[in-house]
Amino acid sequence: PLPLPVGILRLPRGPDGSSRGFPPDSPRALGGSPLIPGDSPLVPGDSPIPGARARLRERFLRALGAARGRPSRFSLRSGIRVDAEFGAADLEFRTLQVDSLRTPLGVEAAALLRGGDVLGFSF
Repeated sequence: PLPLPVGILRLPRGPDGSSRGFPPDSPRALGGSPLIPGDSPLVPGDSPIPGARARLRERFLRALGAARGRPSRFSLRSGIRVDAEFGAADLEFRTLQVDSLRTPLGVEAAALLRGGDVLGFSF
């Protein structure tokens, strides 16, 4: 059994105080990612692909922000489907924090799902 209360992973607020993300002038926002091998920051005159990746990242992060607190369904690698309220995801999407996780074995007030175990999810 888990000790109560269970600690919850919360992501830090972004630089403007209301977002959860990275500063607009950071290498990740400009299209580069120090976490992805071979990726480099956008340099004037380079291919537009890094800029497109940055816009897609931003859209994805905004969608996650809008999903906070909404009912969600997760399909896991083991073939199990679980329902929960979406909370947050870390920057690399390795961990998802959810509330009221309804599993075949019962309900957990708060839980962390490993990103690698999640095949798909919907809000």
